[in-house]
Amino acid sequence: MLMEQYHAELYKCLPKRDRIEVIMKENYFTNDSLERQALELYCQTAEFSHKKANSFQPRQSALLICDLQAYFLDPASHAYVPSSGAILDGIIQLIQLYSTYHLPIFFTQHVNSKENAGMMSVWWKDLITAQNQFQRIIPEIDLTRGTLIQKSQYDAFHETGLKELLRDKGVTQVIICGVMTHLCCESTARSAFMNGFEVFFPVDGTATYNLAFHRASLTNLAHGFATIVLMKELSAAIRGEHEA
Repeated sequence: MLMEQYHAELYKCLPKRDRIEVIMKENYFTNDSLERQALELYCQTAEFSHKKANSFQPRQSALLICDLQAYFLDPASHAYVPSSGAILDGIIQLIQLYSTYHLPIFFTQHVNSKENAGMMSVWWKDLITAQNQFQRIIPEIDLTRGTLIQKSQYDAFHETGLKELLRDKGVTQVIICGVMTHLCCESTARSAFMNGFEVFFPVDGTATYNLAFHRASLTNLAHGFATIVLMKELSAAIRGEHEA
């Protein structure tokens, strides 16, 4: 408590121009604004990866979709991500493309127990347990089209066997979609890079609580971990390779 009071007093001393004001939840992606906002974010962040951007090779890739659970997509949940609905159609279309061309799809579901939560139980007041009514994957997502992996940490590679599953399918590249951009999606993208996979991170394929978090993740990933792309680029590349 003393540390929190100390930080609060320090913050008050900062000139207003130096304070970081973040709205915790905002609907920065909507059905109407998604294309414009995504293009703007792409232009702001993709430049950091242009010199080292990887060439997308659909036949060597897998689609990895993080945590499309009611916990994050149901407005009745306290963890609801307001912008999640806007990215859903694009993700579903990408799932359909991957399924049509028999490319590997992996879905992750975050579920914690007291035994496996680790720091999650320290950092968050609420855990997504198996008993939580919002732990389920939303019904719009057809899980029969891919492989479901349960995870207990932000990183989908942590103690899940995902690396081996990808290697067994000859995958060298991963596309990461889902929620939340700055936690599970970014952590998984970093881990994919560290495990030797080329990462493609669509601006409009993930969502989180606010624009500041989303932009920060894109900037960090573009600089050191991932090629920043747009969903329509990925779809066009898949169709182009298979329909040529």
